Amino acid sequence: MLGRKAPEIVLPDSNGNTFRLSDHLNEGKFIVVYFYPMADTPGCTKEACSFRDHMPDLSSEDVMVVGISTDPPERNAKFARKYGLNFTLLSDVKGEVARAYASLNGLTRKAKRHTFVIAPDGTVVKVFTKVKPAEHAEEVLEAIRALRGGSQTVSKS
Repeated sequence: MLGRKAPEIVLPDSNGNTFRLSDHLNEGKFIVVYFYPMADTPGCTKEACSFRDHMPDLSSEDVMVVGISTDPPERNAKFARKYGLNFTLLSDVKGEVARAYASLNGLTRKAKRHTFVIAPDGTVVKVFTKVKPAEHAEEVLEAIRALRGGSQTVSKS
């Protein structure tokens, strides 16, 4: 996946709109796609609130954040309202997108806690598979700043 074109994402968001990854490429923004197992659970809440709290810094770096779970849109909408989440949550009820990103737990049919940083041209430039929910947004922000700083290398952590 790393260094390759990101698989397309076409999923409903928590407001009932259809999100297409391809609609947001080539806008000069990095797109952070993070998968989480289940809305409103302790780890997922810490991770989502961390992204929420870091959105001003992420936005100043021209970063879009998209969270994806196998929860239905209604559950994600309730989660977003409850915690004042200021980024897009998508519902991958069938797990097809999570599977395309090798982020679906086959036993539980829930998404694995993985994050992909996608460059403006659609290339996956960073993959996180070992995520500490409370610290993850800051780690992602640092990685994007390093990428913007001229380092064109791709890495995996």
